[in-house]
Amino acid sequence: MASAETTDLFKCTPEQFFKIITDFPAYPLFLQEVKECKVLKTDGKKKLVEFNVSVMKSFKYNMWMIEEAPHSLTWEFASGDLFKTSSGSWKLKDEGGKTRATYAVDATFNMFVPGPIAKALVSVNLPNMIASYHKRVAELYGR
Repeated sequence: MASAETTDLFKCTPEQFFKIITDFPAYPLFLQEVKECKVLKTDGKKKLVEFNVSVMKSFKYNMWMIEEAPHSLTWEFASGDLFKTSSGSWKLKDEGGKTRATYAVDATFNMFVPGPIAKALVSVNLPNMIASYHKRVAELYGR
């Protein structure tokens, strides 16, 4: 299993950051590798979300996203052709009107991927992804 985790401080409230991370159809507007993202089904706090992503090649996968506003978003793999398993979370903490957000992901792949390469696949894009979220916060909340 490959895993990655990062924590960063965002210049918005947890409620504002939660709105960003749960606005799945808006992901293609600010996350370069996400080409399309749509909610297929809603069941209470759970949403089945389809991701169409392009990283070296295009692929689709579905995740069950579980929303616990405004403190966490967790997910579990539902289906797709790249992952065997995938789970992760955003955990949000208020720090004086700012948000300390911890992003974590674990994944195994459908094909053989050597450990160091698997680790790189799940972590290589983290700095760009976090930068994209900072840019989105600035766009929406002017901070």
